[in-house]
Amino acid sequence: MGEQEKENIETEEAAPEKGEEGISATPPLPEAELKRLSECLAEKTREAEANYDKFLRICADLENYKKRTEKEKTELISFSNERLLRELIPVVDNLERAIEHIEEGSDFSAIKDGIRLVLDNLLVVLKKFGVEQISALGAKFDPVKHEAVNQEESSEHGPGVVIKEFHKCYYLNNRLIRPAMVVISKFPEKSTEGES
Repeated sequence: MGEQEKENIETEEAAPEKGEEGISATPPLPEAELKRLSECLAEKTREAEANYDKFLRICADLENYKKRTEKEKTELISFSNERLLRELIPVVDNLERAIEHIEEGSDFSAIKDGIRLVLDNLLVVLKKFGVEQISALGAKFDPVKHEAVNQEESSEHGPGVVIKEFHKCYYLNNRLIRPAMVVISKFPEKSTEGES
């Protein structure tokens, strides 16, 4: 016999016995090993159930969080101007008092002074909330801050200077919320004297 045949015989002797279908039969597991695997499976099943329970709780918490934030967002939108409105209510009261004085036939200078006080009060309230009123009179025309509705000839001002103001411009926390409506100056047109 050659070397090759010897190795084949040794390999066949070392190989496990094969059943009728040619599949090698594995020896049955000892009871201790079965018990250990059974306990391990039970532990992993409990762990999986605990993780699934945690997952369900987290999903429920997430849904509750979404509902709560949606409710808070709705309330925030609904009541976001509450502080401003509380401050404006006394201004409305003062305007109502001014109207009562007008109906009683009071002195017009006193009414004018009262309305001036109400306006000053309103501007103070707006300033508390970041609203600033800026006059454009005498300023150089700026298309970002000013809306020109007309041009008028002016010998006193150079071209493009604001000479009249219909509405002042307003800023909210340094952001323009309404441009000023203005009239700007232009050079007077030269008259042509020899026209017939």
